[in-house]
Amino acid sequence: MAFGSKIRTWFNDSWHEGDIPVMNAADHGAWLGTTVFDGARWFEGIAPDLDAHCARVNRSAAALMLTPTVTTGDMVEIVREGLKGFGTDQAVYIRPMYWGIDADMRAGAIPPSGETTGFAISLEAIGMADAKASTTLATTRFRRPVLESSVVNAKAGCLYPNNARMLVEARAKGYKNALVADALGNVAESATANVFIVRDGEVFTPIANGTFLSGITRARHIANLTADGVKVHECVLSFDDVRAADEVFLSGNMSKVTPVTEFEGTMYQHGPMTRRVREMYWDWAHSAG
Repeated sequence: MAFGSKIRTWFNDSWHEGDIPVMNAADHGAWLGTTVFDGARWFEGIAPDLDAHCARVNRSAAALMLTPTVTTGDMVEIVREGLKGFGTDQAVYIRPMYWGIDADMRAGAIPPSGETTGFAISLEAIGMADAKASTTLATTRFRRPVLESSVVNAKAGCLYPNNARMLVEARAKGYKNALVADALGNVAESATANVFIVRDGEVFTPIANGTFLSGITRARHIANLTADGVKVHECVLSFDDVRAADEVFLSGNMSKVTPVTEFEGTMYQHGPMTRRVREMYWDWAHSAG
């Protein structure tokens, strides 16, 4: 499903204009869901942490028992070549992806074969969110899974139907996103991004306990805040901790920083720490090139 204004696709060793077909009906990824992807951003002529996103899609593939076929360095070069087809005023969502093609028949067809892996890159022109864009949060009965039951150590397509259930439930309550618990009932993340809270000038975020992807942008915010002298706590957080916060914001690749203005009746300001986090990210991104 395309939702951007322009798409370029890398498939079979060349760039193609448009959203071209890349998967067959009998591919393992099509009928058994062995698909992984990652998402990076290009905006204002820069692609922050592009190498980290390309490296992570290879780790995600391995977690799903797929064999990565493109090195991180080669993937970065392919992406940069493809970005030349976009205007300098466009923002682009960079989506490298792998999927299983054949089954491992020695293991009863359910595991994918380690010998055949599909690969594509989708570059889609999608604008960056306005600096003042915000969101609201609701609780959800659906929880983040654990490694023993799902491949939470990968950015895998098969995880996202659960996120979709969270979003549909939150929106039925009149909210834009969901604040999600882990298996023990502690705060994990939102349905689409990592979460931070601010209290008395210090920043808190759920400790990476293996139930959610500890995001690349999340790590960048923590590094920037620490370098700026802000105390950052990676710790167990309850929903009451979120309700008692001075500020709440989400951290994800698509928008980088999204202020939260409400959590089920608890209201927040788009506060100074949230604005500072965004400023530091943009300063770092432009300095990194």
